[in-house]
Amino acid sequence: MSDAAAAKPSLRKRLHSAAHLSQLGPGLITGAADDDPSGIATYSQGGAQFGFGLLWTLVLTFPLMAAIQLVSAHIGRVTGKGLASNMTEVMPHGVVTTLVALLFVANTINVGADLAAMGEAAKLVAGFGEHEFTIAFAVVSVLLQMFVAYKRYARLLTVLTLSLFAYVAVVFMLHIDWSAVGLGMIGLHAELSPAAATTIVAIFGTTISPYLFFWQSAEEVEELNHHSEEKPLTEDPAEAPGAFSRMRIDTIAGMAISNLVALAIMISTAATLHAAGRTDIQTAAQAAQALEPLAGKFAFLLFSLGIIGTGMLAIPVLAGSAAYAVSETQNWKEGLDNMPWQARGFYTAIAAAVALGLMIDYSGLDPIKALYWSAVVNGVIAVPMMAAMMFVAGSRKKMGAFTAGPALSILGWTSTAMMAAAAAAMIWVSLV
Repeated sequence: MSDAAAAKPSLRKRLHSAAHLSQLGPGLITGAADDDPSGIATYSQGGAQFGFGLLWTLVLTFPLMAAIQLVSAHIGRVTGKGLASNMTEVMPHGVVTTLVALLFVANTINVGADLAAMGEAAKLVAGFGEHEFTIAFAVVSVLLQMFVAYKRYARLLTVLTLSLFAYVAVVFMLHIDWSAVGLGMIGLHAELSPAAATTIVAIFGTTISPYLFFWQSAEEVEELNHHSEEKPLTEDPAEAPGAFSRMRIDTIAGMAISNLVALAIMISTAATLHAAGRTDIQTAAQAAQALEPLAGKFAFLLFSLGIIGTGMLAIPVLAGSAAYAVSETQNWKEGLDNMPWQARGFYTAIAAAVALGLMIDYSGLDPIKALYWSAVVNGVIAVPMMAAMMFVAGSRKKMGAFTAGPALSILGWTSTAMMAAAAAAMIWVSLV
């Protein structure tokens, strides 16, 4: 048997073993990065301020975020190119440049808010050095992105993110009115005050975030580059069944874990902070109090591990997704597996996003509030980006025979419409 003949059954076997944990990749990492410091702060604020009243948002977003992330994964795997690169080939260059600029600004704000929150979380434990810790986290993050393969240290940092499951444990330790939780999850007695409308946009924005679209699409391309025997599906359609199966399991698993943790954060903060009348979280110390029923005097430590661990996972995703988008529109060499001297423009964009983000640490804006408002910004700018992505997914010019199917198209456009409606409602109730 020839080497080529032997390779093909091996490839099919690996593709069809998608149910195994080893097949979980871009979707699982994306899901972990979704519960970043911005997510923790936003879900905590939602639970503290509105109790169980906004739980329905996370029930609604799960199928929609899974669909939109699956669309982004499909685009990368089918075409072998990132999202921005595909957009430039089917849309006016000026439109794509504007979208990429919005992404870069939003990601920079998010990076800065994450870094500031990580510095404040470190200060909770050490008792000093908030700004020094923030700068140190920024430098370490950039160096790791430049010189260490992301997946290598992502596996190590995932251990720190396991502290987020403390919120799940808290839920089962408290006396919770589960009937009220149920009513909150189906949206009965939902509030639509200006504050609630803004928080809904923040929840949508931190759950269905633009940077995750660009990241997962780019990571599918990276996966292709790592396996020379695999080709984009437009070049080798025979790989499609196994590839789509793997992406479906990977993405749904990642988004399910992300949303379960988000639900636990909101329920635990509602049952602790909201129940105690602490409805406006201003500092990391106040947010950490939700973990006191489980961790007691170690609540600050547990909270800090979660913020720092998810932050170190999310910052490369935030800065990296912006760098991928900028590089693709400028035809620069990109990829976290390259050394800095091999992809100068790509790493310059990463360093710029982190350096500019550091300015938030000196803006005087409280890190927790910065995280919350960065989620609001993401919720607004996600709308045109999702529409552009759905346009690419439906383009036969780019996707060939693998354009998004009816179910995925309906869910993707529904997700886009929902985000647009939430942003419009926020603006409306704020004006009237």
